[in-house]
Amino acid sequence: MKRILTIDIMRGVTLFLMLFVNDLYMKNAPWWLGHTEADFDGMGLADWVFPGFLFMVGMAVPFAVQSRLKKGDSSRQVIFHIFTRTISLLIIGVLMLNVSRLNSELTGINKNLWAILMYFSVFLIWNLYQNVPQKVVFGMKVLGIIGLMVLVFIFRSGTADSPGWLTTGWWGILGLIGWGYFATALVYLVAKENLLKTSFFWILFLALNIFSQLGMLSFLNFLRPFFGVLIDGNTPLLVISGLFFSLILRKTGSEQWKKFVTIGILLGVLMLVGGFVLRNWFIISKIKATPSWGLICTGISILLFVLLFIILDILGKTRWSAAFKPAGQNSLTTYLAPDIIYYTVWMTGFPLLFYKHLESPLLVIAGSLVWAFAMIGFAALLSRIGIRLKL
Repeated sequence: MKRILTIDIMRGVTLFLMLFVNDLYMKNAPWWLGHTEADFDGMGLADWVFPGFLFMVGMAVPFAVQSRLKKGDSSRQVIFHIFTRTISLLIIGVLMLNVSRLNSELTGINKNLWAILMYFSVFLIWNLYQNVPQKVVFGMKVLGIIGLMVLVFIFRSGTADSPGWLTTGWWGILGLIGWGYFATALVYLVAKENLLKTSFFWILFLALNIFSQLGMLSFLNFLRPFFGVLIDGNTPLLVISGLFFSLILRKTGSEQWKKFVTIGILLGVLMLVGGFVLRNWFIISKIKATPSWGLICTGISILLFVLLFIILDILGKTRWSAAFKPAGQNSLTTYLAPDIIYYTVWMTGFPLLFYKHLESPLLVIAGSLVWAFAMIGFAALLSRIGIRLKL
């Protein structure tokens, strides 16, 4: 089937919104733009953005796997790629998660400088080098690996009396993406294009999410330090939801767009209804990763995708989306590159982020919107000069 523009654009939109809400200074911004508290029964914009991106990760899985198979990769090579990509996301996610825990005095290096060097090492290792001699590529990757090894070796957290080291914690944003991608890619390899088999795995992870919330899986606690994301079920549920909807798109496509739109609207509404039904037992909470929150976010993602599909792929109204396309096609660079600027600003004290502390909520919001657009442009510029992450 022909390339569906909506996949790239919606992924770009969700990434843009992630940059926006991550930058937003919530003390001077409306509450409904940010994350709600763990025990609050409800959600703001920021509570949908990440699950919306996870949904798009799932939608891209069958296209990505089929692309590798068409290029001649064997099933064994595809599985190896899935594992290496997952491990890469977990490593970067854990490193990002631990920056805030670093004790500069014990580590012997400024926290912000450690983070900047970590990101530079990540880019050296996972950059997609094009038209560069292989010896140079090898040298850059080795330099990045040595850099990460040194940074990990010197890392210390805690206090002088009770020093600590790296911890997996909740794996960080990229770590969650990694676990969700891992589960979904394996589900696709097992179920292939079969909707019934895929729905079985979707129900399985929904059940895991429900049982975990009810405290019925405590006998698996010994596995949680490593496999907790899979056991809790919520993250794989969101990504597999995207996979399931992607399979529907692949079976209907632009040729049967009315059928796809009808199914999408019905499925989206069904997810919303299911989420509000589960609300009788589980509050809507991103922090607690409740099944009601998961289904409502899935419903929103499906309905938004259908709307964008009609606008972009059916009606051909694409001019407005040009700014989001590079982000959708280069999502990892777009997400990580701004952090280098953040840590540089914090280390030097340069007042680039002055808009965060303005008293006017409108100016605070406008500042973060400009920042998000600027970071999309920054990532596009990096791509043009040959700096683009590829796992």
